[in-house]
Amino acid sequence: MVRGKFFIATVIGFMTLLVSSQLFAQADKRQALMKNNSENAKAIKAAVEAKDYATVEAKARDIMGNADKIVSLFPKGSDTGKTKATAAIWEKSDDFAKAAKNLGKAASELAAAAKAKDDAEIGVKVKALGDACGSCHKAFRAEKYAE
Repeated sequence: MVRGKFFIATVIGFMTLLVSSQLFAQADKRQALMKNNSENAKAIKAAVEAKDYATVEAKARDIMGNADKIVSLFPKGSDTGKTKATAAIWEKSDDFAKAAKNLGKAASELAAAAKAKDDAEIGVKVKALGDACGSCHKAFRAEKYAE
């Protein structure tokens, strides 16, 4: 009887550890995605200055793809560990999803402007992309990591 209870407690403990490690892995995945977006934004800035339209388009499309993944990287319960995610992500999940969609739209429009080699429109769309990133960070990201 004692062995049975010990076994059950061990299994429950293991399952809790497994779920916790998966939630921490989500934080790692989303941080990698956001760092990738930052690298893409820097590459876009340099490519705009060089009038390298193909790179602007490619990096904007990378951000589009990342935008489609953002919401799935913030499942309920993944607000622990080293993260800058605020509770607003889960409290206002519809707004958060809309912000991710706006990022994808801004990136798509930038990619289209780059494909058309329209310098004036590229300038407008780069600003819109930056605004989409900034507004989401302002609403849903803390200044410092939570521990």
